[in-house]
Amino acid sequence: MTAHAWPVLGWQEGRGSALHLQLMTQIVGKVRIALTPWLNHGWHVPLYVTPRGLGTSPIPSAAGPFEMDFDLRAHVLRIATVADSRTLPLEAGTVAGFYAGVMEALRQLGIEVAIATLPNEMPDPVRFPEDHAPRPYDRDWIERFHDALVRVDHVFKQFRTGFLGKASPVHFFWGSFDLAVTRFSGRAAPPHPGGVPGLPDAVTREAYSHEVSSAGFWPGSDASPRAAFYSYAYPAPQGFAEAPVGPAAARFDATLGEFLLDYDTVRAAPDPEAALLEFLQSTYEAAAILGDWDRAALECAQGTARRPRNV
Repeated sequence: MTAHAWPVLGWQEGRGSALHLQLMTQIVGKVRIALTPWLNHGWHVPLYVTPRGLGTSPIPSAAGPFEMDFDLRAHVLRIATVADSRTLPLEAGTVAGFYAGVMEALRQLGIEVAIATLPNEMPDPVRFPEDHAPRPYDRDWIERFHDALVRVDHVFKQFRTGFLGKASPVHFFWGSFDLAVTRFSGRAAPPHPGGVPGLPDAVTREAYSHEVSSAGFWPGSDASPRAAFYSYAYPAPQGFAEAPVGPAAARFDATLGEFLLDYDTVRAAPDPEAALLEFLQSTYEAAAILGDWDRAALECAQGTARRPRNV
């Protein structure tokens, strides 16, 4: 990863394409969730960053395992079984058309599945087969977004190596459209109050059944129209909002209840990876110190290729 290679991302420039891609990923993600046994904290739900886009990993079905991969360089969705495959173009069009194409391709491959057709965690959702609004697809912005995901995924995975306790994979949640990684203290958390728009309370409570420090990246939204990194704790320990974190441009957003660091700040830093690691480590330490986590038992030095951890 080269320090100068982090791409420009503008929310207003990419808004229409981002929302279109988000809805397409929701259709694919809902296929995975419909066929996969529930895994703690919803870890069976997300997609994963690949060198060419976003993928599901193998999904079980009565017809055998299959994968669904967004190739954001060739701009196609590939659905592959052991013996056969189908591709659909990623392009300007309607969500209804894409939904119909995905379901038909699955039927042609012998995969029978019914999904919940109402989008999650989006304002004014319209069911996929009823969403006939024309939507853009800017290939250049999509490729820059993928470039950013690849770089962030790399740093998040490096950060993840410094923790011995329970930690999530680095994964992309299609509901909130963010890449995330989560650490756990090992202790149960008080029941989450729920109330997340577009997300059933039972899902939220299961996801936050244990104490967490979670960090992530999203490309922006209408409510927060800029790409940014975030970090939060659940439950947030006393004094968390006032904790000193870095880099200096990081700030606590009282409305969101989490620390934020603008993507452009990281991109413009002399060493973007170091700046992002500073944000991840300092916000985690704020949660762990103030939350009285057993840091001696949970933490280790970050990993190095081909070198086993000293024990």
